[in-house]
Amino acid sequence: MSDLSTRLIHHPYRPPEGFEAFAPGVHKASTVIFPDVHALRTQEWKDKSGYTYGLHGTPTTFILEERIATIEGGRFCVLAPSGLSAVSLVDMAFLRQGDELLIPDNAYGPNKAFASVELAAWGITRRYYDALDPADLAAKIVPATRLVWLEAPGSITLEYPDIPALVDVVRRANATREDGRHTLTALDNTWGAGIAFKAFELGVDVSMQALTKYPSGGADVLMGSVVTRDEALHQQVLMTHMRLGLGVSGNDTELVLRGLPTMALRYHAQDAATRELARWMQEQKGVVQVLHPALPGSPGHASFQRDAHAAACLFSVVFDPQFSQRQIDAFCDHLKLFKLGWSWAGPISLCAPYDVPTIRSLPWPHTGCLVRFAVGLEAVDDLRADLAQALATLSA
Repeated sequence: MSDLSTRLIHHPYRPPEGFEAFAPGVHKASTVIFPDVHALRTQEWKDKSGYTYGLHGTPTTFILEERIATIEGGRFCVLAPSGLSAVSLVDMAFLRQGDELLIPDNAYGPNKAFASVELAAWGITRRYYDALDPADLAAKIVPATRLVWLEAPGSITLEYPDIPALVDVVRRANATREDGRHTLTALDNTWGAGIAFKAFELGVDVSMQALTKYPSGGADVLMGSVVTRDEALHQQVLMTHMRLGLGVSGNDTELVLRGLPTMALRYHAQDAATRELARWMQEQKGVVQVLHPALPGSPGHASFQRDAHAAACLFSVVFDPQFSQRQIDAFCDHLKLFKLGWSWAGPISLCAPYDVPTIRSLPWPHTGCLVRFAVGLEAVDDLRADLAQALATLSA
């Protein structure tokens, strides 16, 4: 090998075995090299016993999958490029033409949009149910219903459902089935993050997360996960994942792995700060209601107290109807530390105004404008002062 390019590509040096460090190594590859033809033909990736192609897993992604499964209290985990891709992966793994999907009316908007456009084009119907009314779910389950999404709490308006009661509705419906195909429950557990409660202990079949939020914590990476306890369900997800060609990069995986050791600390710190600010906002003039599951009077508060041990960094404020949307938008513009932006659970505080009636099919009980706040890691006193100065301009 006289040519420098060839010598570098096929360089014989291998570092010695035995290197050990706290941070996992970052493995990046499309092609995986096999030692011989027998290994090429027989190496298995589906049980994590070997490697065949970068898309099907590396030591780095296998480590993250195992840690996320542990956090969630599950057995199996599959990574996806974003939270929304994890949602769509669940739908495509378990739904077929002619099936029906039930989604909470207060669910994450892109979840509903994927069902109403892509799934509808494939002959899969969807309906919405009231997440706070198990009887409404029971009335809407039909033989074609194959998947029920749950979300705790609801997106934006933060109603906290009675998850065990909703799961029990599905179980009772399954007990009457004669076709052998049961309805599954899938929980968007991004808010709970495996910390506020254990999804599988509440009876769900599948737990999905946007790792973009708490597991990452840095507001600098997109990723999602799908966790199961049942191996057959995992294999359905895994093979759909393979056929869709979904994968995550080694560098993104490294970022999420780096965030995991501080996740619980960040979750509880942001929980404490959020509760303090939410209680303070309740006392301010012009505020009709503060929506946060830990606050008495917030929808689903009793279920939250029974089932959850902590709360994420979100609270929403319903303002007096005397304030127009233009005035509420100006209030948001006056905030200095709370930046305008989507997402949450990062180090920086965020806010965004929402027109709730336009994104719900069920009646919304308020006529005033709503703003959702995501509390970051800034000092609570500084965030309170920022809210106070913006409220002063609203009152003026």
